[in-house]
Amino acid sequence: MNNVKYTIGMDFGSDSVRALIVNTATGEEMATAVHYYVRWKEGKYCNPSESKFRQHPLDYVEGIEATIKSVVSQVSKEVVDNIVGIGVDTTGSTPVAVDKTGTPLALLEGFEENPNAMFVLWKDHTGIKEADEINALCAKWDIDYTKYEGGIYSSEWFWSKILHVSRADKSVQEAAYSWVEHCDWVPFLLTGGNDVKQMKRSRCAAGHKALWHESFGGLPPNDFFVALDPVLDGLTDRLFKETYTSDVSVGTLSEEWATRLGLPENVEVAVGAFDCHMGAVGVNIEPYHLTKVMGTSTCDIVVTPMQDEEHLVKGICGQVDGSVIPGMLGLEAGQSAFGDIYAWYERLIAWPIKELIGGTNLISEDVKAQLVEEALGNILPKLSEAAAKEPIGASGELALDWMNGRRTPDANQNLKGVISGINLGSTSPKVFRALVEASCFGAKKIADRFIEEGIAINGVIAIGGISKKSDLVMQIMADVLDAPIKVAKSEQACALGASIFGAVAAGVHANTEVAMDAMASPFEKVYEPIKENVEAYKRVYNDYSELCVAMENHIMKK
Repeated sequence: MNNVKYTIGMDFGSDSVRALIVNTATGEEMATAVHYYVRWKEGKYCNPSESKFRQHPLDYVEGIEATIKSVVSQVSKEVVDNIVGIGVDTTGSTPVAVDKTGTPLALLEGFEENPNAMFVLWKDHTGIKEADEINALCAKWDIDYTKYEGGIYSSEWFWSKILHVSRADKSVQEAAYSWVEHCDWVPFLLTGGNDVKQMKRSRCAAGHKALWHESFGGLPPNDFFVALDPVLDGLTDRLFKETYTSDVSVGTLSEEWATRLGLPENVEVAVGAFDCHMGAVGVNIEPYHLTKVMGTSTCDIVVTPMQDEEHLVKGICGQVDGSVIPGMLGLEAGQSAFGDIYAWYERLIAWPIKELIGGTNLISEDVKAQLVEEALGNILPKLSEAAAKEPIGASGELALDWMNGRRTPDANQNLKGVISGINLGSTSPKVFRALVEASCFGAKKIADRFIEEGIAINGVIAIGGISKKSDLVMQIMADVLDAPIKVAKSEQACALGASIFGAVAAGVHANTEVAMDAMASPFEKVYEPIKENVEAYKRVYNDYSELCVAMENHIMKK
């Protein structure tokens, strides 16, 4: 009889959801599957020019079923019968308005096609004005409720989005009994939850994005939110006071979901958390090591031992007891755009290719589609190959990585990206290199802020798609940070971290540290900084820093 137990980790990203079955004794990844959100892929419910990004809950529901059914079909019945836990991570802050049963409004009649009734994705910046108002109110209130969230509230976060949607759409505001994070809703859904007041809320999500802190007694009081806007009156009573770390079980799979997924009903479902925090667990994060989750954006995670008196770190995305490892302080920072910058530049270059090939009548539609697909698939690899041959700083081209605003240090989503120093000799590879360098300079700003605030950085770990795919980006990052960067072997470090929490919640391992030692990913590669490059990048970084100051002053004067 097989005594080995298995868990499933689910990782909901910006474009897709992944599921992973993991051996809890060894960390062996038994099966994996990915599902791309159908409506999101079609561009529905979004307007990038307005920084409006919404996702339909059906994309998530379909993704759960598709990926778990797929991984279950790839393993033996013996493995399936010994699956004991599920962990869930998602993007965030990605909240949605729900009714009393915890059902997202977009799943109710009359709201099916209303973007305001859908999940407001992390990178939606429609709440910039609301974030500014929250910051102004916190600055003059008796207690600065942003002090554990870096001292600056962002439009990417919970309350900015709730307030914006509540003002913009009266029908949603009136129908919304409460609001929930994506990472809280999925475990609630899987366990058959039908009363939003009974939903176990994530410590990670609440502490980093929702102004929750134990010393406040939970969320800020109702009178704070009424002063912000009376439209929020009474909402805190319908939200939460208690929060939970991800080693805690929400409950077992409901009969309905066990049947739909082909899993035992006794599978425990862990409290959810954000992707980057669980990704850090997936690579066995150590105190004072910076874990960089490198994807469409970046998320930078550090953990430190809890101190008697908590030191406040300015300009980051918060510091929360237990948001990464229970019993340790989790600190979060990150960039609002990273891979998204490269994808934007790819689209910019791809436009004439699509138009010229698509507009010709000389070849069939099938051939057109094949040619376009081949051309688009080669753009970034060819650009990277050519950019690698350019000198550091190219020929004076210099960029700022604020295409989606600045998350940290010092959140400011009003800021815009910049490409400067171009001339008649500037080429696509030179500009691309400038964009890559800028994204790495933005990462250095974050590392520098941690160090300036007294948080040592004793090592750097990279996970996520870019860390596995781009030698150019990773070598420039190592040179700019002047630090070796270890790359995790697992292709699914976030889902692996989720599976680790699933194992702890199911009682397979005594605590998160023990589970990490047994299950976390090893490292497959180390990028070492090149000494002469380090010195050259210091000079370009100084130019970048000067451009940051000049452009921020210019933009904020408008």
